[in-house]
Amino acid sequence: MPSIKKSDFDIKKDSKVFAEFFAGIGLMRMGLESAGWKIAYANDIDPAKEYMYRRHFEDKQDHFHLGDIHQLPGDAVPKVMLATASFPCTDLSHAGRREGLAGKQSSAFWGFVRVLDEMGENKPPVILLENVVGFLTSQNGKDFHSALSSLNELGYSVDAFIIDASHFVPQSRVRLFIVGRLEANENIAEEKQLSFYESEIRPQKLANFICDHPEINWNIKSLPNLPKRKSQLSDIIEDMPDDSEAWWNEERVQYLLNQTFERHRVLLDEAKKGTEYTYFTAFRRIREGNSMAEIRSDGIAGCLRTPKGGSARQILIRAGKKGISVRLISPRECARLMGADNYKITDNINRDLFGFGDAVCVPVVTWIAKHYLNPLLIEIKESTENLKEVVNAN
Repeated sequence: MPSIKKSDFDIKKDSKVFAEFFAGIGLMRMGLESAGWKIAYANDIDPAKEYMYRRHFEDKQDHFHLGDIHQLPGDAVPKVMLATASFPCTDLSHAGRREGLAGKQSSAFWGFVRVLDEMGENKPPVILLENVVGFLTSQNGKDFHSALSSLNELGYSVDAFIIDASHFVPQSRVRLFIVGRLEANENIAEEKQLSFYESEIRPQKLANFICDHPEINWNIKSLPNLPKRKSQLSDIIEDMPDDSEAWWNEERVQYLLNQTFERHRVLLDEAKKGTEYTYFTAFRRIREGNSMAEIRSDGIAGCLRTPKGGSARQILIRAGKKGISVRLISPRECARLMGADNYKITDNINRDLFGFGDAVCVPVVTWIAKHYLNPLLIEIKESTENLKEVVNAN
């Protein structure tokens, strides 16, 4: 008979209450709230993000706690049904130094694990983690394996899947998600028959990892196909007058065009002849020692980034009506690309761009909540009630 603790029944199993770690500007919260969840606790270390968070939500109850997760005691976190963690990707990203979970920033993951451990019997029944896909291959897969194993040791069986935000918004933003479910029994090492097939959200590399590591306590769930995006880049463009200072002068525009590849310049020149505007995005990259402007022409923006350097600012190009105009993507456009259309923009462009570039895509989180988390709560409630009947009968 499975071992059960009294604390398993102290929380309402259908109560959609959550705590968010690495809360940022609150886009994880926005996605969950759209699926019926309620915030109980939030933590982040960045004062600038805290400012944006508080300014947007204007909560009557103060649940945002600014501070380093490594200094956060587990008993400071209230009892919740779900804990989320979009921990720093800096050391896991292909664009970073790839120091992995031992890196200065991404090691914050271990702070999250410690907090869960210190919560003891109050550990949330469900956890949701989010990071870049580089997490899967960091240190040749050792970091991913270590992270999942540590969650197993806390009592969580795990699932993993990958979603590109371009299914929801006109932005290419591929992210890896992990869902952990706290098992009712304490023996998480028991053998399970792993039945798994490669799918849209579990591409070959992830599928291979799962099948190659049966020692991990997996709990793989079937999910529906991702939706087809209904919007294009042109749909999120902020209406700016032609004489706005945001648009670059002719000299700066020509400098950018001279940095483009010939095949991209042909596309722009052709679009310039159109009677309507066509929109493109670009990032500056170093290619063979030269600064080049790489143009994206598939109707979606590249992945938003934090503006730590000049190359991280995404460029918007408008071609048509016999002209080519260029400017940087605006904070409002970033909000729309993240599915946070009505988010309150501040008076600091860099702060806004940093906040959105370091966040999660709202409709992606809502989809996960509706198709995974909410059904999982029902499943947990039903299984808990069945276990109670077994305990009472004995």
